[in-house]
Formats: sequence, C-alpha cells, structure tokens
Amino acid sequence: MNFNLQELIKTFGYFGIWGIVFAESGLLFGFFLPGDSLLFAAGIVAAGPNSLNIWTLIFGCFVCAVAGDNVGYASGHRWGRRLFNKEDSWLFKKEYLEKTEKFYEKHGQKAVVLARFTPILRTFAPIVAGVAAMKYKTFMFYNLIGGFLWTVGLTLLGYYLGKMIPPEKVDQYLLPIVGGIIVLSFVPSIIHIIQERRANK
Repeated sequence: MNFNLQELIKTFGYFGIWGIVFAESGLLFGFFLPGDSLLFAAGIVAAGPNSLNIWTLIFGCFVCAVAGDNVGYASGHRWGRRLFNKEDSWLFKKEYLEKTEKFYEKHGQKAVVLARFTPILRTFAPIVAGVAAMKYKTFMFYNLIGGFLWTVGLTLLGYYLGKMIPPEKVDQYLLPIVGGIIVLSFVPSIIHIIQERRANK
C-alpha cells in the first residue's frame, strides 16, 4: 500500500484540516494531534497545482486556532481545579496539565504565545489560563498573536518551500520533511525535561 500524504491532505480538505487545528487548540483529547506538521504539510500541498487555496487555508486555520483556544479557556474557567482532580486515563493525564501550569507560572502571559509552538502545552495552556482566571481581554490579546504566528508562520513556510520543490517530487520530500518537523517540535519539551531532572538532583 502506497501512503500518499499529499493526497490524504487533499482528501481532508479545508474542513478536515480546520477541524484538527480546532481540536488540538482547545479540546482535551486533541493533545496528540499533529498541528505543527499538519500546517507545514498543508502549506506545501497548497503550493502545488489544482490544490488548496493558501489564503483560504490560512484564514480558516487562524480562526479555528483562536476559537479552539477560547473553548479551552472557557473549560478551564468553568470547571477550574476539578480538572486537576480528574483521574488519569488513556486519553487524559493530569501530569500534562501540571507541567503546563509550571510552564505558565514561569513564562506568564507569554505562555499563551510560546505554548503554540510546543506539542501538548499547546492544548493545555488555554485551559490553565482559564483555571488561573487570567483576564479574558489579556488572554484574547495573546491568543490572537500566538494563533497568528503559529498558523500563518508555519503554513506560509511550508507554502514557500513547496514552491521551490518541483510538483513531481513533492511526495518524495513531504514525508521526510514532516517527520523532521514532528521531531523538532518535541525538542523544547525534551530540553525542559532534561533541565528539570538536573535541577531536581
């Protein structure tokens, strides 16, 4: 069976991509979704002929990223500390929420922006902002900045790279590039874990 990521993204279409971006930004089960690599790959695919329109793609991703964060914030604000008392399951681990809270305490309001570029934290940062009763206007301001930088930056980066790759060779390069993005996106988390362990020794 030949796995064709380019065709898979085209099959997902705008609503499939937007739905994944929304889920990863604001729903608890969305933490495992590949937001960074999806945006980048969708940008590469949009650079090809007869494909997704880059500006429609970006606009929808931006709106869904911001809307998803708002859902996460509302969840945290409404249910608050009860989330920290929730038992671990295969879908939810309290550890992720606690790590995001520490990240939030260290980086303050910037965490809403910085977490956009870190898997797992991206999903839990708006929830923690709601739990901490961060002012909604302040949250929304940083949410718009983070959502813009994340969706526009990664998608356009993929798009312009896609313009440099001959259409007939996109499939050859797409999977390795996406794999590299996935690995790189976890580097900040790995560094943070190493530093945390050293500090606890």
